[in-house]
Amino acid sequence: MSEIKQSSTNFANKLALSDECPEVYASHIIGGQWTLVICSWLLNGKLRFGELSKKIPGITERMLTLQLRKLEEHKIISRTVYAEVPPRVEYELTEIGYALKSVIMELEVWGKSHKDLIDPSV
Repeated sequence: MSEIKQSSTNFANKLALSDECPEVYASHIIGGQWTLVICSWLLNGKLRFGELSKKIPGITERMLTLQLRKLEEHKIISRTVYAEVPPRVEYELTEIGYALKSVIMELEVWGKSHKDLIDPSV
């Protein structure tokens, strides 16, 4: 993060809240537009970058790269590079990443219920 963001009051508040509240800490790691989508696809097994890109319409290659790096940094996914020509890279959930399965399934149930409540015609 930039120096400005790290020194802001907002950033300090987020850090303090993350330290005190595990739910907030978790939401910082798995929150965001693409993180859960990527993890949901990887619940089915290893995928290559191109496969993930095709399964997630609307995500740019740059954004997918950034999200995969973030997930790898947080040990949610692992990245395996095979010494082949052309190089082959596969992404898969780590053990702690697979532990998100029940969370993702519960969010799916909650999302459907909430969507039905808000827009019963769907």
